[in-house]
Amino acid sequence: MPQNHVFVFLEIFSCEGGIQSYVKDILRTYSQIDTLSADIFLLRDRASVGNPFASERSRFHYCKDRSPRLGRVKLAIALFTHLLKHRPDRVFCGHILLAPLIQTLCKPLGIPYTVLTYGKEVWEPLPSGKQRALQNADRVWAISRYSCDRACAANGIEPNKVDFLFCAVDGSVFQPQAKDSELLRKYQLDNCKVLMTVARLWSGDPYKGVDVTIRALPQILRVFPDVKYLVIGRGDDQPRLAKLAEDLGVSDRVVFAGFVAAEELPKHYCLADAYVMPSQEGFGIVYLEAMACGVPVLSGDADGSADPLQDGRLGWRVPHRDPDEVAIACIEMLKGEDQRCAAEWLRQESLAAFGKPAFVQRLKELTGL
Repeated sequence: MPQNHVFVFLEIFSCEGGIQSYVKDILRTYSQIDTLSADIFLLRDRASVGNPFASERSRFHYCKDRSPRLGRVKLAIALFTHLLKHRPDRVFCGHILLAPLIQTLCKPLGIPYTVLTYGKEVWEPLPSGKQRALQNADRVWAISRYSCDRACAANGIEPNKVDFLFCAVDGSVFQPQAKDSELLRKYQLDNCKVLMTVARLWSGDPYKGVDVTIRALPQILRVFPDVKYLVIGRGDDQPRLAKLAEDLGVSDRVVFAGFVAAEELPKHYCLADAYVMPSQEGFGIVYLEAMACGVPVLSGDADGSADPLQDGRLGWRVPHRDPDEVAIACIEMLKGEDQRCAAEWLRQESLAAFGKPAFVQRLKELTGL
């Protein structure tokens, strides 16, 4: 008889991001395993036509309401009713914001629950209610060793109750290809060495490293005068970043591409000679996407990127707010002499650890299959 699981998420379809990508990988894997059955409750999503994950074994329950408060009430009632009637084998709490509700409903019924964690939302001490919900969870999933360490230290979680489910990349989607001539013309990148970042440009989280990379450009230009920096993403921090480039005299070297649809990302990655994001990430799926395309990568050295970059074996890790160190690493990457610039080796090594088959196998292990 299939294991019956319940997932509760904030949203999957109403916005895009690293968390949503990770969640979709989990649901996609579930749909491929005959011995698993799941009910998925969504707080902020409405029923969507053509949901690719919906099936007889993956049933979706949408709780969005015009009033956020009523939406939360609707979720609580629907979930409690389902738990009473079906007594699932386990509930997976998809965000720390939902953890107090899950604890309240599951503990009296004796239903074990797992809390999924991603990054910064659990790196600092949480309010007491959320902290208790984490501490009382039967298991906690983390996407990186760094996030696990930070969450455990800040919130009193026993490390032995934490399991790792790292992010994954689809090597059949992200793969090396020739630079697209139309995109080269569109962004005026012909005959240029190209640095690239894919990131949300949000003033509330300015530490993706775009500003640091812009500050590094004058030094890089002294060695590679033909370099350009392609920034993919949108957000309210773009005017500040554009002003910084202007103040440093490198505005003609920085190209803000704006939003790029997910299906267009692989050929954008392949425009790059180096992927540069000296950031603080819970994990950093973008590093895997770049490496699967054969593009060398640079990350910060104090975050979850240690896992996709395998502690520096697959890429450059530098102090994330240091333009000088970023410049030095970028110059090495653009020279292309290091093993970490070997496109086929880079792709092979990253997919071996973080390709979709490895993700499926790990999820089977965590669900006891």
